[in-house]
Amino acid sequence: MLMGYEHSQSSTLSRMWRKTRQPYTYAGQTCYGADPNRNFGFHWNEEGASSNPCADTYAGPTPFSEPETIVVRDLMHSLADRGVMYLTIHSYGNYILYPWGWTSDLPDTWEDLDAVARTGAEAIEATTGTVYTYGSSTNVLYIAAGASDDYGFYAGFNISITMELTGAGSIGFNPPVTRIDEFVTETWIGIRAMAEKLIEIY
Repeated sequence: MLMGYEHSQSSTLSRMWRKTRQPYTYAGQTCYGADPNRNFGFHWNEEGASSNPCADTYAGPTPFSEPETIVVRDLMHSLADRGVMYLTIHSYGNYILYPWGWTSDLPDTWEDLDAVARTGAEAIEATTGTVYTYGSSTNVLYIAAGASDDYGFYAGFNISITMELTGAGSIGFNPPVTRIDEFVTETWIGIRAMAEKLIEIY
């Protein structure tokens, strides 16, 4: 089966593909894939997700209907008794986000989440000048139920973070090869700072 990432590399037209590639029939047409970041089984298919297989935010027919999310779920559970932080990296938008994504309410331990996210954002700004906004997913960006960071936190990780990488102005989702090293270096600054804060707290 052709996976979503592989499909995104197959042609210029498919470069922005964000879903998996399982075929689903809807209103007499075949639509491909579900949004993996709406397919996790925690507040699945609630607000911010779609039941329409042709939509970019299609949650899938059931939680964990996609083989990609099953693999991530099983890995999470295999590490949950000793894992402290779950980090998922997306693009783009200059955000460091934490749960919840399904509601504007904050977890009981939101201050720890906020401290880790803030540390990452401050380290990046101090080193490169790039400003990252940090906070809970719903309150900073938008509501999105069924996301992997919410599930990671629910599964037992003390800290769960989504890092939306810099878009560098008009570059957006598809930066040129000449900027990749710059973006990787900047991202690592934030990740390292968050890890160090994590060690300090836990």
